[in-house]
Amino acid sequence: MRLLLDTHAFLWWINPHERLSRRAREALADGDNEIVVSTITPWEVAIKSAIGRFDMPRPLGPFFEREFAANGVRVLAVELAHAVAVRELPVFADHRDPFDRMLAAQARSEGLALVSADANFDRYGIERLW
Repeated sequence: MRLLLDTHAFLWWINPHERLSRRAREALADGDNEIVVSTITPWEVAIKSAIGRFDMPRPLGPFFEREFAANGVRVLAVELAHAVAVRELPVFADHRDPFDRMLAAQARSEGLALVSADANFDRYGIERLW
């Protein structure tokens, strides 16, 4: 299985947290699964840490490089196909988060299961693992 991690899932995985579901932990521990993190994650963390929502080490670049390497993560860059695929997603008045919409577009475009606690993703017609 190919797993795309939502930002919270990535952070809860690398810093073990009880909110990471058992099913997600098992899937992430399964060496047969490919673990993918979008470049959206460092971007979201950078913005949210700059406004005080996350307490993250500085500088962020080496932190992410180290964590990706240590955990065997494949980084998925935002490509043109992902950016334009956002237009094909349904629009919900109660869920317009641009980070989430890009993750949904990437999961859909790349055939990835999204590891996320956010049930809003179910409305986008993608596989969500939690």
